[in-house]
Amino acid sequence: MAVFEPEAEGIVLDVEETGGDIVGRSPWALAGRRFLRNKLALAALGLFILIVAVSLSAPLYAKHVAKTDPFKSNVTGTVTIDGKTIDVIQEGTGKLGLGETPIGPTWKSQYFIGADGQGRDVAARVLYGGRASLFIGFGSALLACLLALVLALVAGYFAGATDLVISRLMDLIWAFPLYLLAISLATVLLARPTDKPLKIGPVTLTAGSLWIPLVIIGLVYVLYVFRPIRGQVLSLREKEFVEAAVAQGAGSFRLVFREILPNVISTVVVLLPLMIATTILTESALSYLSIGVQAPQASWGTIIEDGQGLLYTRPWVAIAPGIMIVLTVLALNVLGDGLRDALDPRSKVRMK
Repeated sequence: MAVFEPEAEGIVLDVEETGGDIVGRSPWALAGRRFLRNKLALAALGLFILIVAVSLSAPLYAKHVAKTDPFKSNVTGTVTIDGKTIDVIQEGTGKLGLGETPIGPTWKSQYFIGADGQGRDVAARVLYGGRASLFIGFGSALLACLLALVLALVAGYFAGATDLVISRLMDLIWAFPLYLLAISLATVLLARPTDKPLKIGPVTLTAGSLWIPLVIIGLVYVLYVFRPIRGQVLSLREKEFVEAAVAQGAGSFRLVFREILPNVISTVVVLLPLMIATTILTESALSYLSIGVQAPQASWGTIIEDGQGLLYTRPWVAIAPGIMIVLTVLALNVLGDGLRDALDPRSKVRMK
């Protein structure tokens, strides 16, 4: 049966005095308490923070540990391992010794997990790739959530013709396959002449800018956040507390930002880490197809593409960024589930 727990409702009773003062806690404070009790979600948050911190340390790793430039070709270079000088690009294996093979994992500071086909340190490139992938993933997810929130508030609150126009526009975007739409937009923007960069107000975007995949991915995912928030706004505008605010003379601005927005912001908070995971996967797919992050920049998707031809000889070139993608997406999904459980009001009443 359902058991009422005063602490879960934000009520703290004085155990020494019956009928003493009752102290209330805000819904966000209660959500924070529930989240801190979720050990799995805390572990996922810790893992994600660790991945971000390691990726941000890429310049330090490349300069002081790997001691190499991860963006400079090094096909004729050498490296000293245990006092022995070894070519970074070695003669091919096999009886005939044909072809060339990059150095494999040394498990040392230099070329820890080997080199790619151009003699670049894969470990350093994976860390630099994480910076680009996380930047695009977080930025595009934030852009999608903000645009979707604004459109959903306008469409859901004003309803009628406004809702019809915005919803039909979203349906038009929905009609296009996600990756096909992203590929089309990326191809158009990346095919612009170098002497004619894309200008959006004061911002100038060149073909190699990370803002191009960020904006493209953010725009194509607006619909996926818009639909659930719009439905919630349509439901909230009919609630009694909104009608009470209208009866008190509240205007549209107050109704939207003081009554409705606080009740839908938790949905955005839950969707944000899930969208970051989704946009990281999308960026990796586009970069793997060479229409996402452009050289000389690197991302996890471009590194996997670089290692495609080395799968049978130096598989770590492709495996390392793949592992980073899996860990990041797993951590973000578990974190999103933890936030959903913490922010779900129904968790106040527990079944025992």
